[in-house]
Amino acid sequence: MKVSQKNYKRIVIKIGSSLFYRERGAFDAGVARQISEEVAALIKSGREVVIVSSGAIAIGMQLLGLKSRPKELASLQAAAAVGQGELMNIYRSLFKEKSLNCGQVLLTWEDFDDRRRYLNAKNTALSLLRLGIIPVINENDTVSTDEIRFGDNDRLSALVAALVSADLLIILTDVDGLLAQDKRTLVKVVADITPQVKSLASPTDKKTCVGGMVTKLDAARIAVGSGISCVVANGRSRGVISGSVSDPGSFGTLFVPKGAQLAAKKRWIAFGTKTKGEVIVDDGARQALINRKSLLAVGVTGVSGSFQQGDIVSIIDKHHREFARGKTCFSSSELEKLKGQRLGKEVIHCDNIVEVS
Repeated sequence: MKVSQKNYKRIVIKIGSSLFYRERGAFDAGVARQISEEVAALIKSGREVVIVSSGAIAIGMQLLGLKSRPKELASLQAAAAVGQGELMNIYRSLFKEKSLNCGQVLLTWEDFDDRRRYLNAKNTALSLLRLGIIPVINENDTVSTDEIRFGDNDRLSALVAALVSADLLIILTDVDGLLAQDKRTLVKVVADITPQVKSLASPTDKKTCVGGMVTKLDAARIAVGSGISCVVANGRSRGVISGSVSDPGSFGTLFVPKGAQLAAKKRWIAFGTKTKGEVIVDDGARQALINRKSLLAVGVTGVSGSFQQGDIVSIIDKHHREFARGKTCFSSSELEKLKGQRLGKEVIHCDNIVEVS
């Protein structure tokens, strides 16, 4: 598949924990310096860069003398508290050498889930970029329980890319990209994240991090669904950042968006918030929504979960598959009474509906 070159102006770079360490567990200052040099070169060429960095827990583990990632939540949070300051000191020192400043932004999933907090986070990141400061973003591991137990910064990086309307997301890890079934051949370009593509992924078995290719595919799905190109590549490869920006597909695996970027509000509806329940619809309503019509009560066949007016809900077809999300005009209890009826008011207005896959 031939990949057309694009002029990427705003780039989000996710740096994985595994890049900070050699096999024996020592901090790899060489890789950190290499990445900072490439980031500095991008900024001096007139581009904007946001960094989403893992590593706080891994650095904290090293400082605390821990051999493996703690299973107890309080111990994970303690490692994050110790490591986060050290992580930022590393970035500040490296960028200061290039006469650049960086600023720390710590987020929780609740900052995405709440629309007002989401917009505040967006304004903060964009203000830093306007001031010529590199935002260094991380999950606030010291207070966020969901991410530490189940999540990974891969997903956070995709949400941040959508938050700031980035043109490109680069996920740097310690593997070359997505490998084919033979586990040797690199998949260079992915035009559609199909079940077959998902089957190629495998989770990580490293002691200092979580995730693996499974979470990177999830992040790529969010990025391309938002109209943002995504590259998953080996952060130890020299020139990987500049090469991914100037010649997409030259490093790692490139995930190609299907269309133009979604509007900012629709990106938030699709990926930036947790759904509060489900609205099940019939085939007629499903087709109407695909044709960008509003959802009417007559097409609703069922309601699941507890939600309020203004919440984001999953829209489910008769086969129990989510195909869209939207901001509901009714609570679950109200909609339960109104489903199947012909009403003048929409259950979900077409401006507040977005298709998801």
